[in-house]
Amino acid sequence: MFRVKDFGPIDNVEVDFGDLTIIVGPQANGKSLFLELFKLVQDKKHILTTLKKYNYIFNKTNPVHMVEDYFGEGLGSIIKDSTLAEWNGEPFSLKSLQDLVSAERSYANTAETVFYVPAQRIMSISDGRPRNFMEFDISSPYVLRIFSETLRVFVQGGLGNPDTIFPMKSRLKGAMKKSFSDSIFHNGRVVIDQASGQRKMKLNVDGLNIPFMAWSAGQKEFMPLLLAIYCLSGPPTNIINKSNYKWVIIEEPEMGLHPKAIQSVLLEIIELMQLGYKVIISTHSTTPLEFAWALNAIKNNPDADIHTAMSELFGVKPDSTAATLFDKLRENTVKTYYFSSKNKDEGVKAYDISSLDAASDNPDIADWGGLSLFSGKSADVVYKYAK
Repeated sequence: MFRVKDFGPIDNVEVDFGDLTIIVGPQANGKSLFLELFKLVQDKKHILTTLKKYNYIFNKTNPVHMVEDYFGEGLGSIIKDSTLAEWNGEPFSLKSLQDLVSAERSYANTAETVFYVPAQRIMSISDGRPRNFMEFDISSPYVLRIFSETLRVFVQGGLGNPDTIFPMKSRLKGAMKKSFSDSIFHNGRVVIDQASGQRKMKLNVDGLNIPFMAWSAGQKEFMPLLLAIYCLSGPPTNIINKSNYKWVIIEEPEMGLHPKAIQSVLLEIIELMQLGYKVIISTHSTTPLEFAWALNAIKNNPDADIHTAMSELFGVKPDSTAATLFDKLRENTVKTYYFSSKNKDEGVKAYDISSLDAASDNPDIADWGGLSLFSGKSADVVYKYAK
């Protein structure tokens, strides 16, 4: 259980994470800040070590500088004296952060446990190459800086210096690879081009060699997410110790993608669950909630029925390697939380809407945190007025 009080726009939020936790809610309702705070609570020692490594200077009597270096310029006061976070009974506050900053200790051997894929991930790839940590200024949140740096290190050494980084034989199951090829890259290849003297990604398709900045918005949004999936799955490497990570946070995995591609990304998220990661996503798409609703509705069925139903839902052959992802779904818990401020005088609270019951008397549950509200109204309008 992660509890947060009086933090930014958040009044009081309690989230009991599942194997997959889906967070929904309107923009500017604290979802990203909540997730960034969760990473700070989990990885504070690693974060402090990383910032020191890149010559960030801290005031040992005032942790506000570290807060701003982490959340971004102008957000130094987002953690107030009254802010309290609690993870499984262990409190975190401004004072505990100050104690960490002021302690004369090295945490160089502390592993990072939360792999965070931020919503601003498109900014991590500059002109076809992942940017290093120091190419970002303090206005960029730490989660973007460290994500980009992780991709940079991984692409340079973790992939074995291939000429082609999509498709790759040792990465992705066939069904997902084909879906990404069909719906995102249109049977093209993402290659590493060194003609400029730097290793940069280009898209070879229809006889063209397209530089990254000329890709479609969806292709540019997807590429850093694809590299993140490479980091966390597939063959082990000496560059990224994926076994250190216990949590994977993905903000808006649907960004820029066709619904078919979103389904394939969701299959990759299921694979991350089966690999043992606890996955948290924030989303404005109904697709993850449709999966959660369907799974919860059939969970009491025999395993064979669940396997068949999920294969049909995702459009994969029941005897394919992709369908093996459904073998242990019964064991996984999927939870959904709605972040919302009910009125102007209240801060944001979290509401457990995991049942996703469209017949519920609670509109937050019935409308899936507002995501299905418009489709429901459109159906009502058509029923009333169509002739």
